[in-house]
Amino acid sequence: MIAALVIAVLLVVGVDRFFGHSTIAFAAAIVLLLIANAPMLRFNCPQCGKNAFFRGILVVLWPNRNCTRCGHDLDT
Repeated sequence: MIAALVIAVLLVVGVDRFFGHSTIAFAAAIVLLLIANAPMLRFNCPQCGKNAFFRGILVVLWPNRNCTRCGHDLDT
């Protein structure tokens, strides 16, 4: 995920430096980051379906070990 962020930033900076400000470069960076983060959205608790990466409204880089809604152990 960090590599995708670095690539997205370098894409925007490179296009901005060589071709000028471009909203297409920003759009490409956003699409790249959405594709890179898509697998994180599928890591849900098998019992209740809550996503393991969400902490309230925040999203973190590491999943919970236990589901915060039902208490199921997500390590197994």
